[in-house]
Amino acid sequence: MAASHSASSEAGANSAPGSRRQLAYLKLSKEPLRFHPVDAATSVFFDEANKQVFVVEEGATDVLVRGVDKSLNSKIMLGRGPVISIKFSLDQRTLAVQRTSRTIVFVNRGKGLDTAEYSQSCKSKSSTHLLGFSWTNINELVLITNQGLEFYFVNPEKRMLKLIKSMQVSVNWFIYSHENKVLLLSSSPQANIIHPYHFKRGSVTRLPKFEVELPTVYNQLSQKLLERDVNVALIYDRLYCMMIKNNPRGTTGPKAEMSLCKLTSREGATKTATLVLNMNGRFAVNVVDNLIVVHHQASKTSMVFDIKWNQNQSTGGGVDEILPLTIHRPVVRPMSIAPIPRLAASEDYASTSDGPVELYTPTWIVFQPNIIIDAKLGTLWLVSMDLEPMLQLMPNKIQLIDFLLRRKGSKSIILRVIKNALQPAGEGDLETISCMFDQLNSVYAARATADRNMELPSSSRGVVAIDQSDMYTNVFSPLEDKPIKYKFMVAVLVEYIRSLNQFAIPVEHFLYELVINLLVRHNRHYQLHQFLQYHVVNDSKHVACLLLSLEGTYPPAFQLALDMLKRLATANEDICDVLISKNLLLPALRFLRGLGPEAVASVSPRRFLEAAESTKDPSLFYTVFTFFEQRNVALRKRPEFAPGEGCDEYVNHFNRLFRRGQDV
Repeated sequence: MAASHSASSEAGANSAPGSRRQLAYLKLSKEPLRFHPVDAATSVFFDEANKQVFVVEEGATDVLVRGVDKSLNSKIMLGRGPVISIKFSLDQRTLAVQRTSRTIVFVNRGKGLDTAEYSQSCKSKSSTHLLGFSWTNINELVLITNQGLEFYFVNPEKRMLKLIKSMQVSVNWFIYSHENKVLLLSSSPQANIIHPYHFKRGSVTRLPKFEVELPTVYNQLSQKLLERDVNVALIYDRLYCMMIKNNPRGTTGPKAEMSLCKLTSREGATKTATLVLNMNGRFAVNVVDNLIVVHHQASKTSMVFDIKWNQNQSTGGGVDEILPLTIHRPVVRPMSIAPIPRLAASEDYASTSDGPVELYTPTWIVFQPNIIIDAKLGTLWLVSMDLEPMLQLMPNKIQLIDFLLRRKGSKSIILRVIKNALQPAGEGDLETISCMFDQLNSVYAARATADRNMELPSSSRGVVAIDQSDMYTNVFSPLEDKPIKYKFMVAVLVEYIRSLNQFAIPVEHFLYELVINLLVRHNRHYQLHQFLQYHVVNDSKHVACLLLSLEGTYPPAFQLALDMLKRLATANEDICDVLISKNLLLPALRFLRGLGPEAVASVSPRRFLEAAESTKDPSLFYTVFTFFEQRNVALRKRPEFAPGEGCDEYVNHFNRLFRRGQDV
């Protein structure tokens, strides 16, 4: 098993027996990319940028190209000759093939490969030889030699290359990260001086070089920093260089560890953390969902590290809290990747495995961020996380939520963890549940702030935003019919509302309705009254309407609703509607008069007159009618209603009742 970084790599080796475990938090893709395995007549190359496998058979002109993206699959005709490295440009229009230690050959691609070739040799002296090459952008390519780098613009139409820039440095090996456009060159006798370069379209920038600290046993010049022990990856939106400090075979001393250095254009490499591996031997590294996955061949296990995970967290804290800790240990115990019962045949390769696939074999080559290739088996897998086992492996619920909030696709699992903590058999106490609510709402508030500011949310704050609707639908509402003590359920809801208020998140009305219904169902009217009085339940039209509907069960709810509407100061019309619906016309008129002349002038008299007539109470109708006559005098200097107010039938009704207009 080895880590590989070159843009095109050839591999082949033997197998070793593997171990199997039922519980596994890492898994390999169910439908891997299959290709003809490496043998005496077949070479296999992998292009990290396009994620394509090239199968080249000795003496044949056909080259089979298979990609993780199946749309990039093809078969090309290539002239006979040695192939050291091969890959397409990022737009798939130009094929570059390294055939000698000094020359790259280019062939343009239309409907097929062009018959005309053009080439580029190292510009430096004759002792210079190519270590490899990488496409950095469309029509831009960097050659890495033992004397430095040469950065070229490729012009397919003119079949020529133009040198953009060259930089001189003695090179042992190199690592190129296509995702981050970063090239690391290793120099010095011990290969521990690293020169970083960052590529943009048409330019390359040299970053400050840095020295990698080696174990004391490495002081012998025969020992070097190995390419396989260095990786580059983007973790939580930051670029890191990861270097494994390993003890050579046969030596005693400290166990291996990984140094994590943040790369920036201004400061170069700054060591930020140490990952404790607690083993020695051969390691390989993937990065999956912002987790550092370290595979160990001898033990046939993998370790998972989360540099944002607070291992000492037993009470609530911000998900994005950056702790002054530099030592990280695996989030859970090392475990083997989930076993693969057998490999099925594919359209390109008919071979199947007779039994379970051996894992962690020496034939494994690991590429960033999440690719494992077994060249001997002819298989490319993608590594992914299975979050389900974490529920068993992480008993601390606060740590578990902290971990899950930063994982993609974890929403349903988080909601299940919260729901289980509220079950009668759950292990969650109110303090723990409150902390979990704070964790959820901290992430949601940060995401809402980023959205308002039209910014990209930080992945370190969490990638899963759980809102009130999610909690109501998946947690609170299903628990209404469960045998849970209502006092506990009310306390949980109040804690959730408190957490929402703490993070300035407006509380949705359905949460208040749930609290009120619980209290009323258990005849806790006094507690409801207190919740309203002390604003545990905030004022809103939705809550007021719910209180109005509870009048039959709890008569004081009607007055509570009116008081709430009055406090809102924007529900005057609603108050009038409520009073009118109850035929409380005189209180409604007094309420209008208290609001001032503008409120009286803007109201529709027809609503009041219609309600007064329906009561069949002449004295009430008289009072309402004369109230609006006085309003008309104040507005228009005359008692008559305006034609558009539609009050003619009520004027006639008034005249019939009180014989207005007849001679006395």
